[in-house]
Amino acid sequence: MTSSELWTRATADRYDAEETEMSSAAALAPTLAFLAELAGDGRALEFAIGTGRVGVPLQERGMQVAGIELSEHMAAVLRRKIDEDTLPVAIGDMATTAVPGEFTLVYLVYNTITNLLTQDEQVECFRNAARHLGPGGRFVIELGVPPLRFLPPGQVAVPFDVSEQHVGFDTFDLVEQILVSHHFTRDGDDGRYRRANSRHRYAWPAELDLMARIAGLELERRVADWDGEPFTQDSAKHISVWRKPT
Repeated sequence: MTSSELWTRATADRYDAEETEMSSAAALAPTLAFLAELAGDGRALEFAIGTGRVGVPLQERGMQVAGIELSEHMAAVLRRKIDEDTLPVAIGDMATTAVPGEFTLVYLVYNTITNLLTQDEQVECFRNAARHLGPGGRFVIELGVPPLRFLPPGQVAVPFDVSEQHVGFDTFDLVEQILVSHHFTRDGDDGRYRRANSRHRYAWPAELDLMARIAGLELERRVADWDGEPFTQDSAKHISVWRKPT
């Protein structure tokens, strides 16, 4: 069994509405261009494809895309947008689930590897990616850099969003490398806030590189965003590309 928390029907049904900004054509354009260039004429596999925020428009660009998704509720929302023959999705966890065929690109975006709450499972995720890749294929991860430098001495919480509709902050267990994202989201016009939280295992870029090496992959490129800006010590996230040797 995977340690990932299973997304519910209620969460799946409101996911797209809450991610409107990140799902816009302008926001997705650099992501799609980056992934399409790496995939070339081959097939792409998205781990934790969710409601298809990235996978569906990537397929609409003419690419062959398949997906793996743990939550049947999230996959059901995706299925309202596109049929199984056009974009097949296997229900299962991204550490062990296999789909038929060989791929030139496996990708995992939007911090989703942190849904695997143990280091062993994250290592298996890399191994699963490597199993699906053909020689020369790439595994891509988009992941935030743990914001531990913002923790004042003695504190365990870091806010990441304070707005009219949403207040969000992360709390950290520094021994287990577990963060809990807390969300207070305003629903409707009555002023009430809905509370939700989710657990994640954060990992540093160097730790991911070691996981990749265990899986037989080599770091090819690391940038700060989908536009390819250089990754520095001040970068809030990274896009990392590992390559399976030929």
